Amino acid sequence: MKLLSKLAVILLVLAAPVVNAADSTEADIKELRIALAKYIPAPADAVIKTTPVKGLYQVLIGAQVAYMTKDGRYLIDGDMMDMEKKLNLTETARGSIRKQVISKLGEENMVVYKPEGKVKQTVTVFTDIYCPYCRKLHDEMPEYQKNGIKVRYVFLPFKGKKSYDTSVSVWCASDQNAALDAAKSGDDIEQKTCTNPIDKHQAVGAELSIRGTPAIMFEDGQLTPGYIPIDKLVAKFKAQGKL
Repeated sequence: MKLLSKLAVILLVLAAPVVNAADSTEADIKELRIALAKYIPAPADAVIKTTPVKGLYQVLIGAQVAYMTKDGRYLIDGDMMDMEKKLNLTETARGSIRKQVISKLGEENMVVYKPEGKVKQTVTVFTDIYCPYCRKLHDEMPEYQKNGIKVRYVFLPFKGKKSYDTSVSVWCASDQNAALDAAKSGDDIEQKTCTNPIDKHQAVGAELSIRGTPAIMFEDGQLTPGYIPIDKLVAKFKAQGKL
């Protein structure tokens, strides 16, 4: 009898339906998306991804990154670290978001300083014309170009109307680079108005939660707040094999 009972159990196990892991994950994500409607506006815009932690999903809403259970009840607002790989998984996700936002803005809507030779690296710099450390960074522009680093400027005129108006005047100048060089040096430039992307720049800054200038974004979307001396930046790129 014992043998027959064991055989019956084996047959029941073999007859049980097999749950595909991918189908299960897809169902969980669908459940979470439905649950999100209870807690946040426009849940359809959320991007939901799996994480290395079973039962916990990464939720990208605009430029925000959070982690939630599939029923939407529990939310973790913070960085997820892979301690074994020494990797900040959340910052990697933020970098991907930043790249998309900057790509949407478009290089044609930035003031660009391009080296004469091959472009080896591109950095996007969020700047205010009257920010002292922004000016210090700009003074090193010849070294950026010498090392094959292209600089793309996005204006965040945090210092008020004068900064905003001067940013617009730089954009509207016949030679944007020359106008920006002069403004960064403290010279008065001709006041001009035209169709310009400065409001878009400010919207991007707000979306990416940039609260100070300068801020430097790298090609992988990683963002470093504050001024970095050019020699240290070049050393960093060389250590990474990027220059």
